[in-house]
Amino acid sequence: MISHVFIGVANFARAFDFYAALMPELGLALKFSDPAKPWAGWMKPDSPRPLFLIGHPFAGQHAAGNGQMTALLAPSRAAVERAHATALAHGASCEGAPGLRPEYHARYYGAYFRDSEGNKLCVCCHE
Repeated sequence: MISHVFIGVANFARAFDFYAALMPELGLALKFSDPAKPWAGWMKPDSPRPLFLIGHPFAGQHAAGNGQMTALLAPSRAAVERAHATALAHGASCEGAPGLRPEYHARYYGAYFRDSEGNKLCVCCHE
C-alpha cells in the first residue's frame, strides 16, 4: 500500500546520524545516502519497498510537520524498547515510553518520540 515515506529534515548530518543508529534496531538497512542532495533511504533487506527517506524538503520550507506521525513496525517488543532507548540516546525527546496501548488493541506495544528535527515517530509491535 505504501511506496515510501519522506521525512523532512533541516540538519541532514544530525538527522542521518540519528536514523543510522535507529534503523538497524528495526531490521532496516541503508539503501543509499547522498549528503550532496541531501537525502538517504532505508529498507528491509529482502524487499525494495517501502522505503523510509529523510532529506531536505524540496520546496525549502520548514522541515517538521505538525499533526502527522510516522509509525515504524518493530519485529518484537524488545525491539520497540531498544529503538526507543537508541532514539533517546541520539537526541530524541520522549513522547511516550514503551508499553502496551490497549486502547488501540490488546497486543499493541508502542513507544513515541520526536527526532532531532521535531518529527513525531512511533515504533510499535502488534504481536
